[in-house]
Amino acid sequence: MNALLKDAYDLHVHSAPDVLPRKMDDIEMAQRIVASGMKGYAIKSHYFCTAERAQIVQKMYPGCAAIGTITLNSAVGGINPMAVEMAGRSGAKLVWFPTVDSEHEQESLAQSPADKLPYWAKIQQQMKAEGILSPTIYLLENGKLKKEVFDVLDIIARFNMILATSHISKAEAFALVKVAKERKVRRIIVTHVDFPSTFYSIEEQKELLKSGAFMEHCYTTPATGKVSWDTVIEQIRAVGVGHIVLTTDLGQATAVFPDEGLALFTEKLLANGFSESDIRTMIVKNPTSLVE
Repeated sequence: MNALLKDAYDLHVHSAPDVLPRKMDDIEMAQRIVASGMKGYAIKSHYFCTAERAQIVQKMYPGCAAIGTITLNSAVGGINPMAVEMAGRSGAKLVWFPTVDSEHEQESLAQSPADKLPYWAKIQQQMKAEGILSPTIYLLENGKLKKEVFDVLDIIARFNMILATSHISKAEAFALVKVAKERKVRRIIVTHVDFPSTFYSIEEQKELLKSGAFMEHCYTTPATGKVSWDTVIEQIRAVGVGHIVLTTDLGQATAVFPDEGLALFTEKLLANGFSESDIRTMIVKNPTSLVE
């Protein structure tokens, strides 16, 4: 057991059952959480609400705080207030805005080199080849957030859920985070700020901090060469560990397990001058403040 991981959360895990092949299912993930001494993990699916799965996991493994989530892609109706309402009533704690069906992400995907495509791009390409088209989603209309976005924000606020920006454009994210704060959303994560399609400069991240948002760094992004480790380390230092959440975004069949990835992330940061206290702030204190 890695003492540094004690009571840590990973708020970005892709486990099975899923449309895509995954490294582990929820049962194995829960077992690994307990064995590693971690506190819990958020179950992310690009296509389904995972609140019901989280309830079963927690009943089977009381020592694992499994967190249900919903991602607002076309499979759940996009920016669908009713889907978010039902997710909240089912105990979901985290709402991701569009990922695979984000108009911005789809535009970025078309420009990405083949060896840098995200894991989920395969299923999008398969569906397109089969003539199954998912509507792309854009949050703005005439430069302002659409009405349904406001409705979703009000539901997130009422259930005190976490808002995660996901793969939307900077214009959408800045508008969303600003209005979210105004609508009393108290828990906000700017999703993988160093991912190629959602890359935020240090200055942009500091601007988003004004709305009380945490900046998320995922292990997979530098581990797969999508960004350099030097850039990740520079951003964390500049923004400050008190505003950072470390996650893994793992679950890919060919990758390491999420708990292993989180341990490797901590080792990399320790080797680059971060203290154990710094790391525990980013994997224990900050995520705990979001989910508990």
